[in-house]
Amino acid sequence: MAAATALAFLVALEITARHYGLPGPITTQAREVVFAPKSGFLLYAGMALMMVVLTWRQRFIAFGAAVGIDLVFWVVRWATGNEVTEGHPFGNGALWVLIGCAVIAVTRRTGRERTLLLKGVGLGLLLVTGRKTGDTWLLITSKTRPMVLDQYVATADHALGNPSWVVGRIVTASGPVGFNVLEIVYGQLAVAAVVVALYQLRHVAAERRFPRHHLVRTFLVIGLVGPAIYMIFPVVGPVFAYGTGAEHWASVSLWPEQPPLTGGGHWEVADLWPRTPSPLGPPHHMAFDGFTPRNCMPSLHTAWATAIFIHSRKGPRTLQFAGAFWLVATLTATLGFGYHYGADLIAGVVFTLTIETALRTYDRGWDRSGIRLVAYGTTVFTALLLSYRWLPSEMAGHPWVAGPLLLLAMASVIYGYVQTVARWEPAPVSTPQREPQPELI
Repeated sequence: MAAATALAFLVALEITARHYGLPGPITTQAREVVFAPKSGFLLYAGMALMMVVLTWRQRFIAFGAAVGIDLVFWVVRWATGNEVTEGHPFGNGALWVLIGCAVIAVTRRTGRERTLLLKGVGLGLLLVTGRKTGDTWLLITSKTRPMVLDQYVATADHALGNPSWVVGRIVTASGPVGFNVLEIVYGQLAVAAVVVALYQLRHVAAERRFPRHHLVRTFLVIGLVGPAIYMIFPVVGPVFAYGTGAEHWASVSLWPEQPPLTGGGHWEVADLWPRTPSPLGPPHHMAFDGFTPRNCMPSLHTAWATAIFIHSRKGPRTLQFAGAFWLVATLTATLGFGYHYGADLIAGVVFTLTIETALRTYDRGWDRSGIRLVAYGTTVFTALLLSYRWLPSEMAGHPWVAGPLLLLAMASVIYGYVQTVARWEPAPVSTPQREPQPELI
C-alpha cells in the first residue's frame, strides 16, 4: 500500500512538472542511469543505506562493482570527448548497483530474504528519489507562487534582532575558510544523515529486520510535508529579497569557478543584506521571479539538522559531537548565507519535533501523551505562521515582548518533546550490588 501510494505521488508530481514544462522526479532520476548525476555523493550514500542488508562479502562486491562501473563511464566519456561539465563524474555505478540488487531480489531471492533486500533497495532509492522530488517541488513553487511574503517575515524578524543580518556579517568576517567550511556542511546534509542512519541500522544484516524507527523515516516525511508549507507561505529569503552583490561573496569564495551567491536582481526590495537591516514599514506581498524557490518557511535544512541531532543522541560520543556540530554549523550557514530568516529556523525546529513525535506516536499506537504533543506542536507551528503573516509590525514594534515569546514557544515544544520521550524510554535497570561476604578463616 505504501509503495503504491509513493508511486502514485511520484507520477502525479511528474505530470504536474511536465504541465509547467519542467522535468519531473522520475525523468531526472532515469537520466542518471546514463548521464552525469547531479550528486554522486548522494547516490553512493543511497547505496550505503541499501548495503545494511548485505553481508560484508556482498558489500565489498557491491562497492567494487559500483566503482568499476563508474570507471567504465569515465573512460567512455573521456574517449568520446564528453567530459562532465555539470554534475558529478561519478555516481552512475551506485545507481546501477541499486537497480541490480532490485533485479536480484526479484529473480534470485525468495521469501524473507527477498523482502529484506527489496526493503534495502527501497530505502536507498527513497533517499535519492526524495532529493529529486524536493528539487521538483522547489521548481513548482517558483512557477505557481509569483507573490512572496518576505517583507512580512523580515519585519517579524526585527523581534529577534535580525539574526540573518548579524550572522551574515560574521560569516563575511570569517573569510574564505569559514565560508567554505559552512558551505560544505550545508551542501552535504544528506551524507551526514546517512552516517547517523548507518549507525542506527548497523544490526539489520545480522537480525534480518529493520528497527521500528530510524532517521531516514523522519528525513523523508520532512521532505514530503515541508514543500506543502512552501505553497502556503512562499518566501525566497533575505539574500534574494534584500540582495547582495556578486562581489560580496566572490571575495570570500575559495573556488573562483563557482558562481557566488547573488541577489534577486531588479526583483529585490533593495541591496541591503547583510550590511543594513530591512527597513520597518507596512509589509506587503511582493512579486518575484519565476525560478527562485520559495523554500524558506519553514527552514527544512534546520529541520533535517535537528533530526540528525536528535537521532545522534544515542550514538557514541563521537557521533553525538558530530550531530551537535552539524546542527550548529547548519544553523549558522542558513542564516549566514542569507538563505533564511530567524523566524524560519524557529518554525523549522517546531516542525521537526512535531513530525518526530507523530512518527514515534504512530509506532506506539497513538497513545495519549503523543497525541497531546502532536496537537500542541501543530498548534504552535500554526500560531507562528499566523503571527508572521498578520502581526509582523506589532512584533517588530515590541521586540522585547515578541522575541522572548517566539523563543518561549519553541522552547515549550522542545521541553514537551524531551519530557514525553523520557516517559517512553525504559528506565535503565541497575544491577544490585552484592554485599561482600566475610572471608572464612
